[in-house]
Amino acid sequence: MDPIGQKLLEVAKGQLGYTEKSDGYTKFGDWYAENVDGDNDEYFKTAPWCDMFLAWAADKAGVADEAGQFASTILHAKWFDEQDAFGDDPEPGALVFFDWNGSNDIDQIDHVGIVEKVVGKKIHTIEANADGYKLTRKVRSMDQIVGFGYPGKIAEVKSAAEKKYVPKHAAPAPGVEALTGATPATGVRTVQQQHKPAPEMVIPHEEALLGGLLAFFLCGTFALAFGKAAAAKTPTTPPIRVRKRGKHHRPAAPVLLPADMTPADLAAAEGETTIMPALSLAAAHEAEDREFWGRIAHLQEDEELAFWDDLHAESTLVGRGTKQPEQPERPRDSHAVPSVFASGPNIG
Repeated sequence: MDPIGQKLLEVAKGQLGYTEKSDGYTKFGDWYAENVDGDNDEYFKTAPWCDMFLAWAADKAGVADEAGQFASTILHAKWFDEQDAFGDDPEPGALVFFDWNGSNDIDQIDHVGIVEKVVGKKIHTIEANADGYKLTRKVRSMDQIVGFGYPGKIAEVKSAAEKKYVPKHAAPAPGVEALTGATPATGVRTVQQQHKPAPEMVIPHEEALLGGLLAFFLCGTFALAFGKAAAAKTPTTPPIRVRKRGKHHRPAAPVLLPADMTPADLAAAEGETTIMPALSLAAAHEAEDREFWGRIAHLQEDEELAFWDDLHAESTLVGRGTKQPEQPERPRDSHAVPSVFASGPNIG
């Protein structure tokens, strides 16, 4: 008998005769929704409960890791198959998977129970949701059985995996006496190496992490010091002072006159300078004339400058009362004389 299955059978026998409620509710589906399903879906409380009963029994027997906890019979059978714990030999304590159509296809499994005993070619089982509503004993033939899941083989695989690697402690290094054969001198105490704790080793990854943190701290410190030094050198006032005009630039008190001067003296001095505007205007006109004739001085070698010289000489003779000789008629394409230059330059 499967040792894990035997524990399941003991729990299953205690639940014989249980029936679902009129709405399909079972305590096994309720337990599965609360303890196995991650979403606590209410659907499982009234869902088909043949496999959820086995999940509940495995939990009560303390063999959930070996028997599995599923609500889907197909997924449960595939779980056994993936761990090489699925086969065709009936065995008490094994889980038995059925396909009512007899296809022997693991993807067509409809139902699951647990084998109580095997008598000839008949399989005696305990099944939940049998006849659609109760937990009872059944006698089945091999015609509708797809295969068997063996919880005991799952336990064997787990045990073998745990025993596969057993770490062995290294023996202590031999002492000098063992290597040389010499005996220690009297009064010299030997150190028992096997009782000396091994020095703690630093993992390289930890060294890299500590080095990175130290470098980050140092860089941050230098950056902070550099920033403070730069801030200290920054002028707090603009280098160029902009002078603004306004009432705040006026003197707080009027300027005092010298003791020997009165406001009347200032008024008299201002009256004596009234001739200055007229003198300044005449000087400006004279400067303007000099600038004009200075700009056309380079035209003296030009042929047209002779015309202007003749015109100036004639205008000078007319001004002195001399009769002006008749001038021959000029061609139409000769230059006309602007009236503004008829009297020559204004040199006043």
